[in-house]
Amino acid sequence: MPKLLSARPPLDPTEEARVRQLARARHAPHDLKQRAQTIVLSWDGHRTMSIAEHLGCHPQTVRERFARFNAHGLEGLNTLPGAGRKPRLTQEERGRLITLVGRTPPGRAVRDASGELVAVDVKKPALWTLDALVEVAREQGIIVGRSQVRRILQHEGVRWRQPRSWATSPDADFIPKERRSSRPTPNAR
Repeated sequence: MPKLLSARPPLDPTEEARVRQLARARHAPHDLKQRAQTIVLSWDGHRTMSIAEHLGCHPQTVRERFARFNAHGLEGLNTLPGAGRKPRLTQEERGRLITLVGRTPPGRAVRDASGELVAVDVKKPALWTLDALVEVAREQGIIVGRSQVRRILQHEGVRWRQPRSWATSPDADFIPKERRSSRPTPNAR
C-alpha cells in the first residue's frame, strides 16, 4: 500500500481559499487547475482511486501530487522548473538573428560613397527571405533552421518580407516631389 493516501490539511484559511480558488478557476493553466482539484477532492474526503477516476489520471499521479503539496504547499502545485526542452539558441543568438533582419540584404543595391548603386553579392536576394536569413545566420555561426527563424521572428513581431524602397536622392525636396497616388478612375457607365 502506498504511504500518501491524502493531502495534508490546509495550514491556514488563506492557503485553503487559494487552493479552492485555483481548483475552480476558468483562466488558470489546465495542469495547475487539475493539481489544485486533486488537493481539494482529497480535503473533501475522496480517496486516491476516486480522485484518479474523476480527473482521468493514474492513481500514482494523484499520490505524487499529494507528496509535492505536502512538502511544498502552494508552490508544489506549480510546474517544476526544468520541465520541457531547453532552447537551442541563446538569447544573444536570437538577438543577432533579429538584428540581421534590420540590416540590408546582401543582394540589395545601395549607394556607396561615390553615389553608385552597388550590391554586396548580386547572386543573393535583394529582399530577405527565410532561406537567405538562414544562409547568412549560418555564415555568422548561428546554426538554425528555416522554420525556427520564422517562429522566432513571428514571436518577436518582426516582419522579414516587408519591402523597403532603396531609391534615394541627394535632392532635399525629393520626398515632397515624390509622386502622389492618383484618385481612382470613375466607373464606366
